[in-house]
Amino acid sequence: MSSNEILILTGMSGAGRSTVAHALEDLGWYVVDNLPPALLPQLLSKGDGPDGKEFAVVVDVRGGHFFDELMHALVELKENGSAYRLVFLDATDQALVQRFESTRRPHPLQGSDRIVDGIARERVKLDEVRSQCDIAIDTTNLNVHQLEKRIGEIFGGGKLQGMRVNVLSFGYKYGIPVDSDLVLDCRFIPNPHWIPELRPLTGLSPQVSAKVLSNEGVAEFIKSYVNLIISMIPGYMHEGKKYLTIAVGCTGGKHRSVAITQEIALQLNSIGALVTANPTHRDVGRE
Repeated sequence: MSSNEILILTGMSGAGRSTVAHALEDLGWYVVDNLPPALLPQLLSKGDGPDGKEFAVVVDVRGGHFFDELMHALVELKENGSAYRLVFLDATDQALVQRFESTRRPHPLQGSDRIVDGIARERVKLDEVRSQCDIAIDTTNLNVHQLEKRIGEIFGGGKLQGMRVNVLSFGYKYGIPVDSDLVLDCRFIPNPHWIPELRPLTGLSPQVSAKVLSNEGVAEFIKSYVNLIISMIPGYMHEGKKYLTIAVGCTGGKHRSVAITQEIALQLNSIGALVTANPTHRDVGRE
């Protein structure tokens, strides 16, 4: 991030904003929590935080009617040519309900109704903001430590240099990741699940990886896809997008998608400083 660029953190209540804010502080960022959106233009004009620290602000529905000013503030920032990154944290309704029930706290928009009613109201309120985010993070299957690790992977270097790519394997039977920018289906590859000696292993094992990658057409498929991503990166960066999530799916997220994810990340990392790719595996060990 440049010296006059701010990170704006928002998203669903219960999706982990506090965890992310604390993780950013641990990384040396200066974080302002629950800021009225109308103050964003004034704050951004100051550039870096105290002592030149990277600057992040948390904006959410706790601000009541002040939050409704967020879209107006973002429009004003764009008109002024101000630079910012908008990060949106999300999770499934089921995950959010479980988190509120476990803490025995009401949803801020719940009122006298059920938690799920508050969540539904918040989704409507945040729909336009969600559509304009630069980075979306699905925290449904992340515990606190995993979320902190993800933030470290994205922002650990402070300034976002080049393009950071998260290559994420998943199983279709568990749902497509909501924070994916691009989705790649590798279910056309023969499934190692049906080979008894490979079934208990994962795509991280050399035996499974070799089996998956040696199938006819797979090497050419990966090479073509990596070249496609490389051709897209200059355009993404020109538009100000510096973080990309590529979701690679197979049936269970255990064999094929894991091996393909590892190989795609390996090839992306081989092209030089323009791209930093990190392989992650959402559903390994889930079955």
